[in-house]
Amino acid sequence: MIDSRAMNAAPNTTRLAEYERFPYTVESVDLTFDLHPSETHVRQISTWRKIIPGVTSLELNGKDLKRISIKIDGELVDESRLVEIDESLLIRQVPDAFTLEVVTQISPEANTALEGLYLSNGMFCTQCEAEGFRRITYYPDRPDVMSIFTTRIIADPGYPVLLSNGNLISENQMEDGRREAVWQDPFPKPCYLFALVGGDLAVERDNFVTMSGREIDLRIYVEKKDLNRVRYALESLKRAMKWDENVYGREYDLDIFMIVAVSHFNMGAMENKGLNIFNSSCVLASPDAATDQAFQRIEAIVAHEYFHNWSGNRVTCRDWFQLSLKEGFTVFRDSEFSADTNSRAVKRIQDVNFLRSAQFTEDAGPTAHPVQPLEYQEISNFYTLTIYEKGAEVVRMIRTLLGPELFRQGSDLYFDRYDGQAVTIQEFVGAMADVSGRDFRQFMRWYEQPGTPRLRVYMSHGSATGKLTIQFDQKAPVIAETDSHEPYLIPISYQLIDRESGQILVPETLFELSEMSTTVTHENVTGVPVISLLRGLSAPVRLEMTRPVADLIALARFDDDGVSRWDAIQDLYIQSIGQLLKDPTSPVDQALIDLVCELIRDPQMEQDPACLAEMLALPQDNILWDVFQPADPQAILSARKHLRQALADGASKYWKILFETMMPEGPYQPEASAIGRRSLAVTALAYLAKIEPVDTILEDLFTNASNLTERFAAYRIARSDAAPELSDALSQKFLDGADTDEVLDLWLSTEATNERTATIERVRELTEHERFEWTNPNRVRAVLGAFANRNVEAFYSADGYRMLADSVLKLDAMNPQIAARLVMPLCQWARFGPSYQDKIKSELRRIIGRKLSKDLVEIVSKSID
Repeated sequence: MIDSRAMNAAPNTTRLAEYERFPYTVESVDLTFDLHPSETHVRQISTWRKIIPGVTSLELNGKDLKRISIKIDGELVDESRLVEIDESLLIRQVPDAFTLEVVTQISPEANTALEGLYLSNGMFCTQCEAEGFRRITYYPDRPDVMSIFTTRIIADPGYPVLLSNGNLISENQMEDGRREAVWQDPFPKPCYLFALVGGDLAVERDNFVTMSGREIDLRIYVEKKDLNRVRYALESLKRAMKWDENVYGREYDLDIFMIVAVSHFNMGAMENKGLNIFNSSCVLASPDAATDQAFQRIEAIVAHEYFHNWSGNRVTCRDWFQLSLKEGFTVFRDSEFSADTNSRAVKRIQDVNFLRSAQFTEDAGPTAHPVQPLEYQEISNFYTLTIYEKGAEVVRMIRTLLGPELFRQGSDLYFDRYDGQAVTIQEFVGAMADVSGRDFRQFMRWYEQPGTPRLRVYMSHGSATGKLTIQFDQKAPVIAETDSHEPYLIPISYQLIDRESGQILVPETLFELSEMSTTVTHENVTGVPVISLLRGLSAPVRLEMTRPVADLIALARFDDDGVSRWDAIQDLYIQSIGQLLKDPTSPVDQALIDLVCELIRDPQMEQDPACLAEMLALPQDNILWDVFQPADPQAILSARKHLRQALADGASKYWKILFETMMPEGPYQPEASAIGRRSLAVTALAYLAKIEPVDTILEDLFTNASNLTERFAAYRIARSDAAPELSDALSQKFLDGADTDEVLDLWLSTEATNERTATIERVRELTEHERFEWTNPNRVRAVLGAFANRNVEAFYSADGYRMLADSVLKLDAMNPQIAARLVMPLCQWARFGPSYQDKIKSELRRIIGRKLSKDLVEIVSKSID
């Protein structure tokens, strides 16, 4: 019998403790690309100098390369001096200083992994983070080796636009009819920030004048058919540039900033120095081809990648264990930008909801890891929510502890001290310590320890004495072994209000919990106090506190913190679902229904309709599965539907009025107030559809909509609640109008998740649709990712697990990164009851029984017994 584990022997493990400085500096790198779809030749000429005595060999990285020649100081290197193992090439007997010349041949059209240099719809483009540069040439593919890059690109006339990092030095027509362009980046960078694009592209241009008076040339390159959908991204870029100057004092440094949109991309976007490459879904927008949510996502991602110019490019990572140094910090920065640009309360609610529904799940699962990991086998698997979202929360806690002014001083010191260097998380936190005088040694456990800590809170109040006591206990994460975690420093922001009047009894207080248990006392507290805890989610912890219904209602009614107000009603929803799981026939608490009605009538809510829409949305599946373990997804889905119907019935007289009064009039504008009104109107219409026929409203909305948001809402609600004839008709009309990839993906994902029609067979049909492409990550995510993550009814069955497993195996041979991400829903089997667990584990064992990529091996092997 063949041992499947031996067949998938674990790849080499890279460990933080074993980091060693690279023994050479690379003073300059000259690259020449002779572009051809199947036979691109790359010539690298680089200058090297030894910085660690006693080293006589040079280790380079390379993968899937055809080696043409290697020369040192003009002389061919004899094969006896070369040792190639896995993705490393060792050159023996190298001098202390030398010039290296490497010529390789690669095939971009055969590169379905979408790393290195590949083709996207006939366009040459690159993705080098984290370890894609080794697919281009032999080079030390690590972030702490920084150099000045000059790039010469040669291509046939069919590729008139030739781009790379930095500033354009020259471009000309060659004697043989081909085109040539030379770019130079004056700032030292690691190879993961290298970028190249070649294609027949259109460009939209603008400019930005910096705070010092420099004019920056802004360009977005797209396929010609998409040129009318880039203006919003350009305006977002200018807003982000201005915000970074105002809030962080950071000015852009090159003469030109470019974005290129590509259709085949594993991620959202990449911050290559001066030449950002974007997934087209993250840059293209127009009212008829992008929803409100897409507009906001584009604004945030454009800002995120621009902010990386300082938090990631000018100051970069020493090694990949420091990934959150750039990603966590930059996610925090883009979140604050979005909060300042739109509704701060709504943005924070959305971030907290995403953290709890996705990152907390990751933190409690088999692939949990610290924000600063200690080891990895495949670095692509560590582009996780823990690195990004939890990393951002850790930075937010630093800002909370220091206050805005000291935090700004700390960031200034960090950027100025380490400009042009590859550094560590410890050096970032060290800059904050230096400006504040604060000891961060205990705080560093947020970076070092995996899992989500738990906060237990007990409160007692003597009505006669007015003495109020709060006991804070911190508990280790659920994944932690006994006594394996040291106590965290947890910033707890809290406030006390009166249950009946909402009057503030104790103003907002920031308490730093550093022990396992601490008691806080307040004197002369009158009335019936209710505690508003973790205001704004001051720390990413799981709150464990028994809160009476009356207290939660008071918080939802009166609290002046948007997150706490939203969190209170979410807790009420969870309690109600819990009761329905115990007794499916039990009525929903009238107090909850009355609260919903009161919130709808509340004039304060009318000022921020997006916030009310968030409060009317029920908890996501992942959150409910974490609460009610071992979870029965189908039973929880049924209870959730029951609660939704009860809310629809209980507030029946408000939904139509709310829909009609909230829908904005006039030309479409993707700005915060209009987006908020549309969000609440669509929410109300979805509830209305649960209590009365709305086919006429839906058909009118779809036909007369001036924007995709309204048209998509009509189609989506029709798919769930309209008569079958209208449901099918709007589905077909929506598809007929899907003349962009982004609209097509909306249709695919809706068809893959609709509870009434999205059977296993229907999802299989979608993967056979003429516009579905297995090689396009966006298509795969739209169908299979949506199916596995949002179609509870169809996915949580033996056939659902098998379909996903088959798809993962198929994709692993094409694009291991996408396969490793797609398998994640199967890896969360431990949350569910035995009948679900057995079927899921059976598919995981079937996967591990095949020959797999190291990306997939690492994820699946961690997930099964």
